[in-house]
Amino acid sequence: MVLKVFFPSCCSSAESGILIGRWISEQNSAVVLAVVHFPFIPVQVKQYLSELQRVTKVNVSVLGSWNNSKQEKEESLSEFLEDLGTIFSHEPWIQISKEGDSKFWSCSTLQKRSNNHREEEIILVYYDQRKVMLSCLHPPLDTGASTAHEAEDASRLSAIFDTVAKSKILFMTDKYDDGPIKLTHWQSDGVEASIIVELMKQASVPACMLLTFLLSLISGACKSRMLKFWPLSFLWSKLSTCEQLSHRLQHLQVISSNKKAQNQTQLMRKANIFVSLLIDVALGILLMSWLYRKNRIGHLADTLIPVADHVAEELQDLLQWLMGAPAGLKMNRALDQVLGRFFLYHIHLWISYIHLMSPFIEMILWYVGLSACLGLTVALCILSDIVALLTFHIYCFYVYGARLYCLKIYGLSSLWRLFRGKKWNVLRQRVDSCSYDLDQLFIGTLLFTILLFLLPTTALYYLVFTLLRLLVVIVQGLIHLLVDLVDSLPLYSIILRLCRSYRLAAGVKFRVLEQQDGKPLRLLMQINPLSYGSVVQTYRLPTYSCYPKDSWTSLCKKLFLGELIYPWKHKGEKQD
Repeated sequence: MVLKVFFPSCCSSAESGILIGRWISEQNSAVVLAVVHFPFIPVQVKQYLSELQRVTKVNVSVLGSWNNSKQEKEESLSEFLEDLGTIFSHEPWIQISKEGDSKFWSCSTLQKRSNNHREEEIILVYYDQRKVMLSCLHPPLDTGASTAHEAEDASRLSAIFDTVAKSKILFMTDKYDDGPIKLTHWQSDGVEASIIVELMKQASVPACMLLTFLLSLISGACKSRMLKFWPLSFLWSKLSTCEQLSHRLQHLQVISSNKKAQNQTQLMRKANIFVSLLIDVALGILLMSWLYRKNRIGHLADTLIPVADHVAEELQDLLQWLMGAPAGLKMNRALDQVLGRFFLYHIHLWISYIHLMSPFIEMILWYVGLSACLGLTVALCILSDIVALLTFHIYCFYVYGARLYCLKIYGLSSLWRLFRGKKWNVLRQRVDSCSYDLDQLFIGTLLFTILLFLLPTTALYYLVFTLLRLLVVIVQGLIHLLVDLVDSLPLYSIILRLCRSYRLAAGVKFRVLEQQDGKPLRLLMQINPLSYGSVVQTYRLPTYSCYPKDSWTSLCKKLFLGELIYPWKHKGEKQD
């Protein structure tokens, strides 16, 4: 059977001593964690290992001996290291020896019961202890390509990664400590630390407490009874800005929570939310500084009124065209004039409303620009709400045309069933047979004829205003797509994948270092990072959906039947 020994590359130049680590019997593998140097007292080593097992919950033991002949030149050293196997009860006893300046190492196992060396194939695998400890091994995604064999390999690798990660406390001692045991591992020359990081940790505690208190006050104010009355509750549910502010408030509550992250996924989620908030606010401040520089707010306000007037004039020209003979089509003259004048009256009302608000437009935009300090997403949501308010007359035209068209479609379908001797059973939700008398058939024929000849005029108005409404919905949908992109993109994970790719491990690969007959095969274990697509798919933040609720078939059916197409953003729908 093949014996696999995972040896940390940082211990290759360590002085002679004993190997401590974990023996994984299911895989016939040994994971070496550190080397204990001479001199040491075996009782103290056993006490240290028992304390380490209690804290880390990892079965750490003495696996064997390590002989660096370049450092130790006594001939009896190898015999002494072999005799240590009688003190530390572990089977098999692994003996690794570095032969001077040679690049080949000798590795053997000793069975204490038979007291002889076992001649078995041994694979010596070097690994970077720091990278393995800091990395997080991700299981294969649930795809059709993933097989049971790949899942088994992932579970074997996770045992090795978990062993190194859980033994973090072992790496907190260095050679400068005054303890009775001297170890060699990746932090032997000094424990990695950062003064800035430690100061930020100390300062984050009171900052999080203050932020939690402020957020509790804001959350309590948002849940007050005043906001549940009709006008405020209606605005809160319809405005995208209110939804985005509520969404960001939840993010702030997650970040400022005193509850410690239980696993790597929760920790990465907090980090992604924190970085997303920072970048969002930074982009918002940049936008705000750009708006208030060179009086761009005033120029925007001066441009907004002429644009609104131009849109109104174009709508008036469009209605005048529809009231004539559009594209050579012969419309119902009376209905055409009634609908055209009705919509023209609304346009006149809208122009009066715009000119009434024109003295206050610059002041409104000035205060709206200040909201960009809350983040770019809040500014984009305000832009979406402004587009909805500026195109409210188009929405009204669409609703009028859709309701009138829908009434005629359902009237024609009901009268068509009357001709065939059918009727719609409301209780059983099905079409049943029915007998009609002559008067009912005569009135039905008249109504069907009237509705059928009036349908083209109504359908033309409905088609034009539906296209305008869809144009506005597409613009709002693109804005919400950009908002959801900023909200859901795991920026911290992407930056981590770019700068320290080993932190997000998808698997490992092995590179052959040396291979010689009679010597153990030496491999170098390297970490395969996750692809950028897998990083986004794994750590994508939940966000409010901004996609159509219905399929394309259902959407086309609604358009044909004249049912209302509401904005794409629906409150309360989240997408993971």
